[in-house]
Amino acid sequence: MFKPIALFVGLRYTRATRSNHFISFIALVSMVGLTLGVAVLIMVLSVMNGFDRELKTRILGMVPQASVTAREIITNWPALLEQAQKQPHVIGAAPFTHVQGMVTAQGQVSGIMINGIDPRLEKNVSIIQNHMLAGSIDDLRDDEFNIVIGKGLAEGMGLHLGDKLTLVLPEATASAAGVVPRFKRFNVVGIFSIGAEVDTMLGYIALNDAARLLRLPNGAEGIRMKLDDIFAAPEVSKQFAAQFNGLNANDWTQTHGNLFSAVQMEKAMVSLLLFLIVLVAVFNIVSSLVMVVTDKKADIAILRTLGASPKLIMQIFMVQGLVIGSVGTLAGALIGIGAALGVSPFLGWLNATLQLHLFDAYFVNYLPSQLRWQDVCMVVGVSLLLSFLATIYPALQAARLQPAEALRYE
Repeated sequence: MFKPIALFVGLRYTRATRSNHFISFIALVSMVGLTLGVAVLIMVLSVMNGFDRELKTRILGMVPQASVTAREIITNWPALLEQAQKQPHVIGAAPFTHVQGMVTAQGQVSGIMINGIDPRLEKNVSIIQNHMLAGSIDDLRDDEFNIVIGKGLAEGMGLHLGDKLTLVLPEATASAAGVVPRFKRFNVVGIFSIGAEVDTMLGYIALNDAARLLRLPNGAEGIRMKLDDIFAAPEVSKQFAAQFNGLNANDWTQTHGNLFSAVQMEKAMVSLLLFLIVLVAVFNIVSSLVMVVTDKKADIAILRTLGASPKLIMQIFMVQGLVIGSVGTLAGALIGIGAALGVSPFLGWLNATLQLHLFDAYFVNYLPSQLRWQDVCMVVGVSLLLSFLATIYPALQAARLQPAEALRYE
């Protein structure tokens, strides 16, 4: 059966013979190094993607992705809400009112950001209802002054369902006893746990209760929106605010943009460091091919004498290098994909079985992993490209070899 001579000879050179065991060992080391580098890179990228997804899901599921606020209370917020739901990319909208202050209970004091919400509409823009440890946001009814707080705040102040806490507003009130801060007692009717910093600094009360605290008419401070594309938030909020006078646009890039930029930079730096493993393996391919060229000088000279062109000689050694690179890359991709898909359940099982508490210091109780095929294609493509580039120098050296010079001492 016909076989292309470059492919036939190149594949034969990849197999060990009696005279080149060491060279074959170097080639094997290069292949294994490439396999490990590609596998680790794919797995680590998947874990970084998982943490990025959890941050976006948990934090951006609680804070407004895009919002518009007014300088005065919006009494006809249902009409504004209807307009918000017609905006492009908007899949949910709800009214809100922000109240900043401090809470005190059982001798403990903590700062807090309170959102006045409509529980029925809040479910369209927030994930809080999916992370309630106790109670429900449906218990936030007007004029009852109930509050839902995070797990971190509840544990720090020793609060449970049914307990009371006091909200201290940053506004003084003149009285016969002098100027005193404003206080209001609330009943704890719910505790949520997101696993991020919002557990210690965020609370929810009824929308009209927030207006009463601020001594304003019943209404909302603004409208928050949930989007199908979070990166469209700046444009959506600005376009919506421009349609009405007196509205200010806000979005998540202004409040939490630095956090996600830091995550992306960390992902890029970790990827660059791990990419050095692949680069070292590629340099090993270069060294192994140079040694093969030196070992096969006589064979090259004989082939040239029989009529082989320099182009054919180049192709032979490029085939050998590409075989090493392709096998190592594809094996690494398969191992990396398997590791990315299996690392979360495996570490979860290990953590539960051995009671290791591996994730107690993190905002999630498991190791998240999200395999993205574009990352796999990028890693595989770069690895194959580097493997190809690694073959060029040794192949050129082999093509330039003169038969008479090579056979002088044979």
